[in-house]
Amino acid sequence: MKKSPQSPSTLLAAALGLSAFLGLAQIAPATTSRPSPTRFLPPRRFPPPGDGIDYVTADSLNRRVYVACGNAVNVFDLDTFKLAGTLAKAPGHGVAIDPENHTGLVAGNPATFFNTKTLEAIKTLPAPGADGYIFDAPTHHFFILSHRAPNLLVVDSKDGSIVGKVDAIGPNGANAAVEQGVTDGEGHLYFDVANAHHIAVVDAKTLKVTGHFDLGTQGNGPAGLAIDTKNHILFAMCRGGRGGTPTCVILSAVDGKIITTLPLAGSSDGAAFNPRTMEAFSSHGNGTLSVIKEKSPTEFVVLETVKTKAGGKTCTLDTKTDHVIVITREAAPGGGGQGRGAPQLLDVMFIGR
Repeated sequence: MKKSPQSPSTLLAAALGLSAFLGLAQIAPATTSRPSPTRFLPPRRFPPPGDGIDYVTADSLNRRVYVACGNAVNVFDLDTFKLAGTLAKAPGHGVAIDPENHTGLVAGNPATFFNTKTLEAIKTLPAPGADGYIFDAPTHHFFILSHRAPNLLVVDSKDGSIVGKVDAIGPNGANAAVEQGVTDGEGHLYFDVANAHHIAVVDAKTLKVTGHFDLGTQGNGPAGLAIDTKNHILFAMCRGGRGGTPTCVILSAVDGKIITTLPLAGSSDGAAFNPRTMEAFSSHGNGTLSVIKEKSPTEFVVLETVKTKAGGKTCTLDTKTDHVIVITREAAPGGGGQGRGAPQLLDVMFIGR
């Protein structure tokens, strides 16, 4: 994933706004029995630590949400919506968290391994091409994803040591533009390959590529990826490529068989699945969030399209509150527009029922 283009105005001090959505804003209701009003918590504003945003990560167990901002990471409290602290001098696209060991890894080059309790860096690691990331709880391994070799860099979440790498996960050992990944918690890792229409399957212990799932003609440019671990179902949120239509390809995580495809409201850059509500989410830069309902392991519908804010392209899930968290940046109201020195807002949107 590429970072959002930034205007020169973001080089100076800006403001940070925190808005919490406690209801879903429906653009096109899928049913007449589900509409609910949208309410906003009063915005909180803080100076952001740096320029640019990409991914957002929720640590539901320890009630924190992490937003990488240029050369630093802002950390917010998931209950009070207040700034909890900043990890300075830690550039990257986002943060992988081990909630049990209280460690984190900022996916950047260098990658920063840190203590999540103190927000102090422990060590840095070379990670050329670092972009996305995942945490696999059974192995206690962080995986940094890259569009160049090595496609996967594997780091022990207990001590921050590099324990392995996978040079190329594309078909026939080709390099792959690895965008996002998920784990089933049972030893299987899944990674969407943005420069092809397939998902690579990797053994979490041996780090061997064990298969490739073809996403078909509608699965070009997979970006967001989510998983229903109970029913072993993958949701590949695909951008559609040049001139294509954004599409969610829903497939079996066991054999890669495509179950169905559904339209998305925009070009995806983030995805999540809520096992409690049986809903998959895809966030888009055009200010929409597609909600897909799993009615059964073989029946899926686009439940609704939620209106967020323009640029809100990545998301994460707070499993305690069922809030989907979407982030974006915009010019601060009354701040002088987009010119040099104009303050910016980092909006962290909490969306739920």
